[in-house]
Amino acid sequence: MAGTFHFELVTPERLLLAGEAEQVVVPGVDGDFAVLSGHAPVISTLRPGIVDITMTDTKRRVFVKKGVAEADPERLTVLAQTALDVDELDSRRIADELKAAEVELAEAQDDQSKLLAETLIHQLKRLQAKAA
Repeated sequence: MAGTFHFELVTPERLLLAGEAEQVVVPGVDGDFAVLSGHAPVISTLRPGIVDITMTDTKRRVFVKKGVAEADPERLTVLAQTALDVDELDSRRIADELKAAEVELAEAQDDQSKLLAETLIHQLKRLQAKAA
């Protein structure tokens, strides 16, 4: 059996998920990275994307917009501005999120904000295509 570590996914509203995980793939701003038990300490900001979570008894996929992840050898904490369970997303919710992302892009004042909004739109369109 693979080693496990404590995992928490937290939004401003609530603790969305907590438990023992075998692996979590995180959409870091510099690229996706996998966290396993014994991972070196790291802090990364998140880009819009999917957090793939392999718990000891289940797998989950959660869409995150922005946030930060902090890992050490015994735990991973993902603090997300918004976290949406992929299995619970329907086409209407994705369309609403897409409209909001397009407003964010139109209102973006700098290159980094534009890039994050474009990435969010791209990820939402991918989810929309899979939901159709």
